[in-house]
Amino acid sequence: HCRQSPRAMTQTTGNRVRLLAPAASPFNLDDATAYQAWRRRKLEHRPHVDELIVPVEDPYKLSAAEKSQVLQLCRRCNAAIYKVTNDYPSTDKALVHQLGLQFGLSRLDDNLRSDEDDITSLTVKEQQGNQYIPYTNRPLSWHTDGYYNTPAQQVRGFILHCAQPAAEGGENSLLDHELVYMRLRDENPAYIQALMHPEAMTIPPNVEQGTEVRGACAGPVFSIDAVTGSLHMRYSARKHNIHWRDDELTREAADLITEILDIEELAYRYTLKAGEGVICNNILHKRSGFSDSADEKRLMFRARYDDRIAESGLSVQA
Repeated sequence: HCRQSPRAMTQTTGNRVRLLAPAASPFNLDDATAYQAWRRRKLEHRPHVDELIVPVEDPYKLSAAEKSQVLQLCRRCNAAIYKVTNDYPSTDKALVHQLGLQFGLSRLDDNLRSDEDDITSLTVKEQQGNQYIPYTNRPLSWHTDGYYNTPAQQVRGFILHCAQPAAEGGENSLLDHELVYMRLRDENPAYIQALMHPEAMTIPPNVEQGTEVRGACAGPVFSIDAVTGSLHMRYSARKHNIHWRDDELTREAADLITEILDIEELAYRYTLKAGEGVICNNILHKRSGFSDSADEKRLMFRARYDDRIAESGLSVQA
């Protein structure tokens, strides 16, 4: 069971997660000057979807220019899309491992149905017990990865690599969580305070065939990474899978998040091709439904990390 007492979590929920932003941070609700400067810079430098794509010659040894381009994108919008040449097979899992290591992504999250190497092969397959949507062809709603993890074990970065696209569909939508924070704070800074409460959002226990495999997990929606000063978001749009804190501001904030996620111009939409992948600081994302064929069966490799992308944090940007 992951629940912790609110008092213990007032300042921190482990070595990395803070619930109060430090002084001079744009995420400090008492520092309007720092926030407005960050907000202006964020909006001015937001890339277009076409700018997200970084061609990569050798994924095992990125050039200085390739690495710099990915890092700049992750500083600007927390995500980049790499495109590996045809010289490397798209089904090579080692490629994902090595790519991650070059960006400081080394601590893989060992989740319930990951493969032996802790990288998950996402494809349509028969499931015993609970039916998890990522292993079906159904749409996935907006979420951040590992939202059901404890506050001290948050997923801060991930790579989603396309080994084989579907015959039809399977479009990914990506949304920088900092834009959601911005909209909420501009509407009412008290919404941010409510969403940083240590029990703002609770995920019910995961029970499989009468056995509890994970206890209920309470934690904030927004928090601050104590190492980099960067904003972290924990969220799922699955209404039946979320218990919001019984508080008027929290309920209003949750409703506003739903409205913000419907603003089309905020999201990047892209259908990954074989050899392409998303590398990001665990931004909001969703997936459309898809159809496989005998020759085109969608296969994605998903690597989740305890780490943020190195040198992409707020402290580096400052």
